This record gives sequence, C-alpha cells and structure tokens, in this order.
Amino acid sequence: QVQLAESGGGLVQAGGSLRLSCAASRSPFNASVMAWYRQAPGKQRDAVAVLNSGGSTNYADSVKGRFTISRDNAKNTEYLQMNSLKPEDTAVYYCMIDILGRNYWGQGTQVTVSS
Repeated sequence: QVQLAESGGGLVQAGGSLRLSCAASRSPFNASVMAWYRQAPGKQRDAVAVLNSGGSTNYADSVKGRFTISRDNAKNTEYLQMNSLKPEDTAVYYCMIDILGRNYWGQGTQVTVSS
C-alpha cells in the first residue's frame, strides 16, 4: 500500500504560479507512471501531465508550455509546477502513481484561479 498526500493548492490570480507536491508514504521504486489529474465541477477527471518511468513526459494540450511534472526520488515526492495560470485551470488536482498496474490516488488539492 502507498498513501499519497498532495499539498500546494490555493487561490491565485490569473497569470500567477503554484507548485503542487505529492508525497508518497514509501518510495515507489517500481512506479511505472506518475501523473497529475484534475477535475472541475461537473466535469470528468482528466490527465494533465504524465511522467513515465523512462523519464518521458506527456501533457494535455491545454497546459503544454505552462505546466511541468517532475519527481524527486530522494524525497518520494512528485511535483507539478504550474505557471501562467488561467481561470479555466480551476479544479481539484489529484496525483496518481501506478505501481505494477495498480493505481494509487491522493485526496486532491483545490486550485482556484481568479480573473
């Protein structure tokens, strides 16, 4: 079992930045995929950034060039750096880790971007 705890959400003005963190309860050495998802009210949960075990990344078109996913293995922590935030980025953000085909989720952190 792995527990994930997100932090770093909050209220920010459009154009501002936030960095989300996701701390794992133990090292996910064999994590195949680390990712961030978001869910806005009334919408489905969608992936915004994916970091594969080989180091390659994928981003949703809506966040390309603005968001960066990264990991610090020494701290068992995954990050999402979000720059040039827009009101449409407002959502609950969730981190996810896939270990041997099983997905583990954090509890979510609210990000609100005001215009």
